[in-house]
Amino acid sequence: MKFRRSAAVGWRQVALLAGALALAAAPNAQAAVPGASEDAGAQSIKRVAIVIDDFGNGSKGTTQMLGLPIRLTTAIMPFLPTTHQDAEAAHAKGHDVIVHLPMEPMRGNPKWLGPNAILTSLPDDEIRRRVEAAVADVPYAVGMNNHMGSKATADERVMRIVLQVCKEKGLFFLDSRTSYRSVVPKVAKEVGVPLLRNDVFLDDVYTSQHVSKQLRVLREFLNKKSNCVAIGHVGPPGLVTSGTLRSAIPQWRREVRFVGVSELLSPS
Repeated sequence: MKFRRSAAVGWRQVALLAGALALAAAPNAQAAVPGASEDAGAQSIKRVAIVIDDFGNGSKGTTQMLGLPIRLTTAIMPFLPTTHQDAEAAHAKGHDVIVHLPMEPMRGNPKWLGPNAILTSLPDDEIRRRVEAAVADVPYAVGMNNHMGSKATADERVMRIVLQVCKEKGLFFLDSRTSYRSVVPKVAKEVGVPLLRNDVFLDDVYTSQHVSKQLRVLREFLNKKSNCVAIGHVGPPGLVTSGTLRSAIPQWRREVRFVGVSELLSPS
């Protein structure tokens, strides 16, 4: 069955409506995300967006991640066997859905990129075609982030095309910050696309001890910031990351409110 993506909302409206949409969705999300009402609450100044990358391939930990009792952001790769299924399931549970766009890295196995990756060798029109096709292939997407992409996100020509498509489709961009050379902040400002950035990778090492350590790093960020973004993954670390998060959630709920990343575009 072929799914159609709902009409895009202009990015200016996204920033204004994100909070209202989150509240409007709350009754359904409450049923789908058990215990959501136990989060620190709207009065909390601390908001955490947990982004889980690499949905779309039926990867290890998919069911466990979608079953966590908090609001998530699901970054779903296009053109893969469970792309539509995962987007439908995430949306039904009240999670944010974003396009996890495969982009060329400086190093890494090309097989990890997936179909129709954004390569720096591609001409402008092919980059645009691939980005537009990726957006169309992920139902309910409200934003985009990069899958790999340390080379592509450092290329102004490439990112200008990617971000122009985001602007036209009413999407924000989340810079995963896989490279310190990223030009995304500069180009996003010039193009006029709402930008968010990753603060912490949770599972770059696939052990529960490391994920717990990264959660402590995230807590340190929250001592200085009221909003933070952390990225984890399904796939090889999926069961470890989901299990460690599930164990940590009860304590974290006393101190923070878990939100979809789109809510960070609106005031707390």
